Amino acid sequence: MNILIDAMGGDNAPKAPVMGALEAAKLWNVNIVLVGQEDAIRAAAKEAGCDTLPANVEIVHAPDVVDMHDDPANVCRKKKESSMVVGLRLLSEGQADAMISAGSTGALLSGATLIVKRVKGIRRAAMGPAIPNKAGSKTVLCDCGANAECTPEFLLQFGIVGSLYAKKNLDIANPRVGLLNIGTEDTKGTPLQKEAYALLTDAHNKGLVNFIGNIEARDTLLGEVDVVVCDGFSGNVLLKSIEGTAYFMGSLMKHKIFKRKSKLFGYNPLSIIGYLFCRQGVKEVTSMMDYREIGGTQFLGIKKTVIKAHGSSDALAFRNAVKQAVDAVNADFSAELETALKQLTEENADD
Repeated sequence: MNILIDAMGGDNAPKAPVMGALEAAKLWNVNIVLVGQEDAIRAAAKEAGCDTLPANVEIVHAPDVVDMHDDPANVCRKKKESSMVVGLRLLSEGQADAMISAGSTGALLSGATLIVKRVKGIRRAAMGPAIPNKAGSKTVLCDCGANAECTPEFLLQFGIVGSLYAKKNLDIANPRVGLLNIGTEDTKGTPLQKEAYALLTDAHNKGLVNFIGNIEARDTLLGEVDVVVCDGFSGNVLLKSIEGTAYFMGSLMKHKIFKRKSKLFGYNPLSIIGYLFCRQGVKEVTSMMDYREIGGTQFLGIKKTVIKAHGSSDALAFRNAVKQAVDAVNADFSAELETALKQLTEENADD
């Protein structure tokens, strides 16, 4: 299996992508191709203590770099020799099985759509991160930022693609699909939610999705649903709110545990002792909400696996993104998605 990494994408490039690639190459039986400025990549590898690249790590030189300020719509035309575009082109040509980049989300999505192409029948690709929930499983949030403005048909497709992703990648036999709304009643929401509700209900009746109705934002973490369907604007607000809450709660716990009891006694000894007993559990909870442990977010609806890593990804995040890419390639559901969309089109034509 060949995995491409955009070595020039992200806040910590090329050091983080290169170090993550070297770590992943040791852990998993996978070939990694670092795409970017060769001199910079070799310098980063040398800084990591690797004067000679392993046999399963190679470099493809790409002289240009996609900047975060570049217009996503023009990247493919104006920066054809950038690490991102060269990588996507290699993926499209069949020279790799997956690609990872921490570069501009808009540019990566635009490039994946134009170069790698969408699965036949998909109107818009979506971002679908899997978020840990109270039930001990994960909830797919689809979409979380790729499409700020949506039509009811887009939301219907997000439900279908998110459901298939949950089945293939998360091993959930019959994923429960919920539509994010301001209440559970079927009369709630804007025209977008009301029309999407009707489409998802119809798809449920046809056996394409297990649609359980409207859900509220809190249900995402409570495990009441396996797939949350929403427009990219609402999904991004929900995701960032979850991330901010997790960070706040972690900081608050640390502050309460280590706050000074008084100038005389210093830190509260009972709090410190209590923390020592439960710190492993605290670490495990923190790890669950750490984006670096997940790796990135797959673009759902693209023909081949393209994973968007967080812009501030470090070596750990890139290492885990490689594992995520391997799992995604092995669980490929593009053919099943195309079949489901074709079935939906045919049945709608018969109605």
